[in-house]
Formats: sequence, C-alpha cells, structure tokens
Amino acid sequence: MSKTNPKFAVILAGCGNLDGSEIHETTLALLSIDQLGGHYDCYAPDAEQGRTINFYTRRIVAFEGEPDNRNMLEEGARIARSNIRPLSTINVADYDAVIFPGGQGAINNWCNYASKGINCTVHPEIVKTMEQAYALKKWIGAMCIAPVIVAKVLGQYGIKITIGTDKQTAAEIEQMGAVHENHTSTEACLDKEHRIATTPCYMLAKTIKEVYAGSLIMIKGIVDNL
Repeated sequence: MSKTNPKFAVILAGCGNLDGSEIHETTLALLSIDQLGGHYDCYAPDAEQGRTINFYTRRIVAFEGEPDNRNMLEEGARIARSNIRPLSTINVADYDAVIFPGGQGAINNWCNYASKGINCTVHPEIVKTMEQAYALKKWIGAMCIAPVIVAKVLGQYGIKITIGTDKQTAAEIEQMGAVHENHTSTEACLDKEHRIATTPCYMLAKTIKEVYAGSLIMIKGIVDNL
C-alpha cells in the first residue's frame, strides 16, 4: 500500500560520475520522488573526496589530503542547489526511505571498494545511516555501483540486490553475503523482505532515458510498498 507524501533522504558523494555522485542518476531519482508525490532532503558526508578528477581531461588532479582535493558536501551542494545538510545531522527516523545514487564517488569517497574490493572499509557515517535505516525498517535504495556498499554493510542479512549483469561484481557481492539478481537498466530489484531496492542505471544503461526508467521503477517500487 502506497503512502501519501513519503519522505526520502538522498545521500550524495560529491558531484559528477568520475569522482562524486552521478548527476543523471541523482537528478532522475529526485525527479521520480517529486513526480510520485514525495519529498526529499539531500545529505552528504562533510569530508574529503578520495580523489578529484578534471572532467575535461578525465585525469586525476588531486587525492585525499592534497590541497586541490574537494569536499563531498560542498560538491554535492551543486546538485542539490545548495539545499543540502551534513550527513552527520540526519535523523533516519524522519524518513521513509534513504537513497544512494551511483557514480565513482560511491566507491572512492563513501568507501574504498574501487581499490580494495570486498576488503573495503566504508565511511562510518554511511555505515551508521544504512544500519539505522535497516534497523528501523526503512527502505534503502541504491543505484548503479552503490549496491556494493549495501552488500558490504548489510550483506550478512542475505539481502537481494542488483548491479545489472557484471559477473565479477556480482560474484564479489555474493562473497559479501548478499544475493545478486541480474536485471536490465530499466528494471529494479525489490527485496520486500529486507526493504532494499536497487537498479543498474549506468552499469548497463546506454541512454539517459534508460536511467530514468530504472530510477522511476525503483522509486515507485518503494512508494508502493510503504
């Protein structure tokens, strides 16, 4: 049964697919929430990115601890039009769902999966937010590569997720205790038992309309099951 005016927290890792939150995925998740009658607030860790990329040359220009590196909260404010809060201030109980868009920031800023794989460590504020959402039976939505973090934090509960069809990533997800299901870019995996919703987005999508379709079906799946 769907809920009137559901509240979503959308967690950002910066701005841009190469070193932050994927802009299309984030924006289309926000659009889907709005279209379905929901309300959203944006949050991000007030912490350095793992790296900063020059998007024109696609080269790394700074790593964590270097002067030219950027901050996740400050960069995420670009997508959120400055309406964003430090993740440390979130009260998960205030929301019906928490959404984690994809992008390289998910696996370089929220955690170090990009370099450490299944042995990665996750930012404590991300761990706390996911664990609280799970304990409070809130829906958790994750897009693109972000489901690997959900697997790392909550895999011990046997959750079902998707990142699309990539065999290596799927195998690593299962090594972390989660169950992987293959889905297309315009589909979502809804684990109603554990209240986890995931969609592949740019892990498979070739066009922005595919990302929109996957985002919308994921958010609708959440709204319909509140």
